[in-house]
Amino acid sequence: MPVNKDTEKKAWWKEAVIYQIYPRSFADSNGDGIGDLNGIRRHLDYLEKLGVDVLWISPVYKSPNDDNGYDISDYQDIMTEFGTMEDFDCLLSEAHEHHLKIVMDLVVNHTSDEHAWFVESRKSKDNPHRDFYIWKDPKKAEDGSDALLPPNNWGSCFSGSAWQFDKATGMYYLHCFSKKQPDLNWDNPKVRDSVFGMMDWWCKKGIDGFRMDVISMISKDPSFPDGKVMDGLYGDITPYVCNGPHVHEYLKEMNTRVLSRYDIMTVGETAGVTVDEAKKYASSDGSELNMVFQFEHVGAVPGKVGKWTDEKPSLPVLRKILNKWQTELEGKAWNSLYFGNHDQPRSVSRFGNDSPAFRVISAKMLATCLHMMKGTPYIFEGDELGMTNIHFDSLEDFRDIESINAYHEYTDKGLATPEEMMRYLNELSRDNARTPMQWTDGKNAGFSDGTPWSRVNPNYKEINAEVELADPDSVFFYYQKLIRLRHTTPVIVYGIFRPLLEDSNEIYAYERTLDGDTLTCLCNFTDKEVACDLCSKDLGNELISNYKEHVPGALQAYETRVFLKKN
Repeated sequence: MPVNKDTEKKAWWKEAVIYQIYPRSFADSNGDGIGDLNGIRRHLDYLEKLGVDVLWISPVYKSPNDDNGYDISDYQDIMTEFGTMEDFDCLLSEAHEHHLKIVMDLVVNHTSDEHAWFVESRKSKDNPHRDFYIWKDPKKAEDGSDALLPPNNWGSCFSGSAWQFDKATGMYYLHCFSKKQPDLNWDNPKVRDSVFGMMDWWCKKGIDGFRMDVISMISKDPSFPDGKVMDGLYGDITPYVCNGPHVHEYLKEMNTRVLSRYDIMTVGETAGVTVDEAKKYASSDGSELNMVFQFEHVGAVPGKVGKWTDEKPSLPVLRKILNKWQTELEGKAWNSLYFGNHDQPRSVSRFGNDSPAFRVISAKMLATCLHMMKGTPYIFEGDELGMTNIHFDSLEDFRDIESINAYHEYTDKGLATPEEMMRYLNELSRDNARTPMQWTDGKNAGFSDGTPWSRVNPNYKEINAEVELADPDSVFFYYQKLIRLRHTTPVIVYGIFRPLLEDSNEIYAYERTLDGDTLTCLCNFTDKEVACDLCSKDLGNELISNYKEHVPGALQAYETRVFLKKN
């Protein structure tokens, strides 16, 4: 049965637009070069003007910062660099006054090795917190030597082995990411009790939801088998740590004990997720999460080493992936819509064209393509300005542990030259998204009076919020219009998705239908004019376009047009 406005359950988070803030890079209020909570507070008027509904804030909890806050040492305290809990309470209150909801980043697959639980866990094998983490005995060497080998060949997502030997007890602990991010043992009920209690504490404080970091990894294969060796180095952990045997059981328990008790939004970062798994995580029955992030489209091009490459995805490949997730989740689960976030390069550099001639036009086209689909759209800070990748000439300029480790691992093993790895990092490194927000053309782009923790993109003189707010034809105001359309046009939220022009190598097109209304979205993904017969048909009134003048029967370079034909 077709799903429409009357048969699909309404929810505020389906109608919302989410804005992600990476606090370290958003705005610095005290001149130490690091963004903070009070910096976010200073720009709530800006965010309200943009029109977004929800602010997803990357981790601000107490952390030693091995992975920029995703290594948490205290879930119920604030990182000193970001401010105090009083500052957070003020931010939460003022955000609500600005009609903005706050979604916290929940990182509970792992903690910091400086978290009190792990400090206790590593003391002895009989410590009450020992089983809060995953400990294994060393494997015996096949040559009969006394070497203390890791329990299996798993490789960390941040390079190297996923196991760290701990001399205190002569055992290894599992860390799917940095060695300073030991994985929690979710099979231990006491771990779940502790996590759910912490989540309930935040909900009672008045937050509006959770974005759950790598939540698909909380249940591991209990046999811990060797993985398929990748790049001649380590075994692939993905089949054994993603979508594990108890993940849905644990999320249902979380939902029953915490989530269902509050009117909040939940989105899971689900590494290794398939469409069938997504239907479970984000089932329309509401038993687990509201929606998930899938990564198929941002990983559309196979890496030359690991995930690393400088090749860009082709439209046919990208379209096939996006259409699959749109059509196969229809009526069964809810989509998350994004091209960029704190873990991805800038969307206009990756999927559009960041040259001066096409940056603005292609940024608007990408935004339209995304916001007209079915699902909840996410805007990463600066995307509403058309911010671009930065180019680093030296590895010393990078701050991201994943990028730095990958460079050393692949160059040391001779799998890539230093020149190749620098090209790959400049294309895909997470640092591209984490450069300071570009507010003005003044000192440090208006981000900080001090020395920024990461280099400011040199193009801030031309690309900044101050310039865009003075230009009614800017990327900012285009995003504002897209958001207003979503808030006022039900077919954009609830309409059924149907792909069009699936054989085109240049144009991505689709339609959405609801109660007899038809919305048609056309997007040219190339820098050339392309013939498009649909442009000559009666598709209704034009809702939005990134060009003021059109060419009959064609789409100009990176042109997008959206039409609405009313019943």
